[in-house]
Amino acid sequence: MIIVGDIGNTETKICLVDSKNKIVKRIILNTKKINFSTLKKSLYNLNLKNKIIDKCLFCSVVPKSFKEIKRFFNQNYKLKCYELKTLKLNRLIKIKVNYKQIGSDRLANAIDATNNKDNFIILDFGTATTFDVLIKKTYLGGVIAPGVKLSLNTLTNKATLIPNINLKKTNKVIGLNTINAVRAGFFWGYVGLIDNIVNLIKKETKKSFKIIITGGFSNLFKNSIKTKVALNKDITINGLIKASSLIK
Repeated sequence: MIIVGDIGNTETKICLVDSKNKIVKRIILNTKKINFSTLKKSLYNLNLKNKIIDKCLFCSVVPKSFKEIKRFFNQNYKLKCYELKTLKLNRLIKIKVNYKQIGSDRLANAIDATNNKDNFIILDFGTATTFDVLIKKTYLGGVIAPGVKLSLNTLTNKATLIPNINLKKTNKVIGLNTINAVRAGFFWGYVGLIDNIVNLIKKETKKSFKIIITGGFSNLFKNSIKTKVALNKDITINGLIKASSLIK
């Protein structure tokens, strides 16, 4: 069995994966609250002491949290945890940019999607809204836009008269009150942003693409984007599972 995990700015997913590359257990933690004691309490449910763990691989955009997790697994289970960027990723994917400046989660997404025949745009609704461009087995680069939740929280925190709002789809663009106006602005604004960026990527590359969406708000937008999309909530974890083959 192996352990893989995605350490994001907001939340951290840790998964136990069996010999058939199937996720058998998963836990989700608040990244900001990760420390030795919270890890011990949260990971108890994985019952790792009764299992043989062969590999441990994480993608992380929060080095401090990865350091804590790495220390925890080493001290409690004598496991060496790897970070995705330390592996020889060129065996799985060609990277056309300086991958030190790419989030490990985005690289994991790309590794899972890549194949020898299709081009992909991977749209991830995380703390940032990211677009990653794959031409067959080559990672070409990407686009980073403000995250939906981060932008909404910033607005409600800075604008005294705007309350906390649960974002959802609106049928009308013109809102008749503050809440509906904000919902319309964010929902239709991001739909427009997504469609525009996808079209500009197609124009710039002169290629056609399959679109994969993932992340927190992917369910909200999947049926409103003009381009046909495929939803894959586990693309990051699956990319890590695939990349774990590089650990010998």
